[in-house]
Amino acid sequence: MKHINLSILIVLISVFGCKNEEKIVQVSTTSKIELKKKEVVYQVFTRLFGNTNTNNKPWGTLEENGVGKFSDFNEKALKEIKDLGVTHIWYTGVPHHDVITDYTKYGISNDDPDIVKGRAGSPYAVKDYYNVNPDLADNVENRLEEFEVLIQRSHNAGLKVIIDIVPNHVARNYQSLSNPEGASDFGAEDNKTVVYDVNNNFYYNPGEAFKVPEWKHGYQPLGGEKHPLADSKFEEIPAKWTGNGSRASQPDINDWYETVKVNYGVSPVGKKDFDELPEGYDEQHFIEHYEFWKDKKVPSSWKKFKDIALYWTAKGVDGFRYDMAEMVPVEFWSYMNSAIKMKNPDAFLLAEVYNPSLYRDYIKKGKMDYLYDKVQLYDTIKHVMQGHGKTDNIPPILEDLSDIEHHMLHFLENHDEQRIASPEFAGSAQKGKPAMVVSTTATTAPTMVYFGQEFGEPGAEDLGFGDPTRTSIFDYGSVPSMVRWVNDKKFDGGQSTSEEKELRDFYKRLLNFTINSSALASNYQDIHAFNHQNTEWYNDKVLSFVRWSDDEKLIIVSNFNADNTYGFELQIPSEILKTWNLSDGEYQFEDQLYNTYNSTLKVNGEHGTIRIDVKPLESFILKLNN
Repeated sequence: MKHINLSILIVLISVFGCKNEEKIVQVSTTSKIELKKKEVVYQVFTRLFGNTNTNNKPWGTLEENGVGKFSDFNEKALKEIKDLGVTHIWYTGVPHHDVITDYTKYGISNDDPDIVKGRAGSPYAVKDYYNVNPDLADNVENRLEEFEVLIQRSHNAGLKVIIDIVPNHVARNYQSLSNPEGASDFGAEDNKTVVYDVNNNFYYNPGEAFKVPEWKHGYQPLGGEKHPLADSKFEEIPAKWTGNGSRASQPDINDWYETVKVNYGVSPVGKKDFDELPEGYDEQHFIEHYEFWKDKKVPSSWKKFKDIALYWTAKGVDGFRYDMAEMVPVEFWSYMNSAIKMKNPDAFLLAEVYNPSLYRDYIKKGKMDYLYDKVQLYDTIKHVMQGHGKTDNIPPILEDLSDIEHHMLHFLENHDEQRIASPEFAGSAQKGKPAMVVSTTATTAPTMVYFGQEFGEPGAEDLGFGDPTRTSIFDYGSVPSMVRWVNDKKFDGGQSTSEEKELRDFYKRLLNFTINSSALASNYQDIHAFNHQNTEWYNDKVLSFVRWSDDEKLIIVSNFNADNTYGFELQIPSEILKTWNLSDGEYQFEDQLYNTYNSTLKVNGEHGTIRIDVKPLESFILKLNN
């Protein structure tokens, strides 16, 4: 699984006298192999990170429960995140989404609790793509400027910045106060007398009014608190289709009723009213994709989202995380991503795609850099962590994805998933240790860590909308383990428990090793199946593989069992010994995590063995001493 990165030189020169035109005057590619180091994304829920108010009242207001700010990410906080072993920071929840806090004195309209999930609102119901969440600003009037300063502060700390773009849907009450010249709101020019038009931004049910869902299971907006807008009514005539694709004028409570589906030129019967990529374009560079679309007529929604992405790119945002990308045609991604890459060839483009049959299209045709490896690797490792899955199931996944392995981002937590330490997941953050080693070292793909994961945060709070086990993305509150680490804005772990400090130290050691290892950016070979068949005491709660580059040789072993220590003579297959040029003799390997374990690889002819004694939930990254 050697990652080959083509070095690309793009020189763009503006043509004077031709407004907004750019001309490619030189494009050269070389076949030189450039091994990139692994990258680590730190996903942080922006409004929760720096909040030290521990009230955490269910459905509590901003005043009651507090809220984190852009300014909480000061130089010290960012330095600590960087030193954790992070290369990119994903500020989740930045674009202005619906919130149930009154900002009318700033010209911002109030949002209706009947179409808002939680009191702080879902970050995936964006109301204004050209501005940022007013909750996050010290001075609401200067909120955009405050975020621009945070971008620069992050860059100064050595971190690249990622934010969300959610092309599949927007808030039901989308209304931008900050449209640049020439930009209009979604739906502003729509013909609302028809269900569908190629250039409509939304789908409609002409002659029907939208109805708020029928509340079930005891749910009431804001927990039943009286609010002038919480009247089970929201005026929308004609009704629009809902974000998850529901065509009902009254969506179900389980639908994404707070959002409306964006139309990309796909008719209700599935006809694509736009050009499709010619055969072979899955192998073409983003430059060819950009050139293909330059003279094509594309639907209005395509242009609107491309302009949004380029707006934030121009402000210094280094990449985007795309929500539910598979619900949007792959041709649109080719169009937008190639335009982004023309402005920033190094842009980090990460997409949420859960259908493995679509992976290659969205990477190759859609020009995505990275997709979530959830359905295969995450789900499988989760089962192993829970004690009812076998490590035997992991290597076949890596083999199946070997042609796109670099593009499959690995994670064990994010805002959608349960916390490792929650009872419904593993019940212990310690059980995340071997999984984290495997997740970070098995491929060349980036690693993502969700804030609080490094402290074993269990996500136990009930803040209102949504259930514990996941840190709430819908309500105001704070994250207990983060509060202790933030320590009155000292960002030094001054109140952290000894267990939290130990776990963070583990993450810091592991992540920093991964981003500095040449072997982890190069070759992989499984040795698990070989040892399971041939090695006494080796079993399906252990996983092993080797990674190597010209200057680094690694043997990686993880024990997923929480109770048992295992000892065995791990065998290194002859083809690896040959590839590593190891002749008869003894070779010293030293663990790179804690530097307290050493073992000797003994090579005799085509046979190589190394003694491994691995404790419960322990892992070794054994490196050959040169």
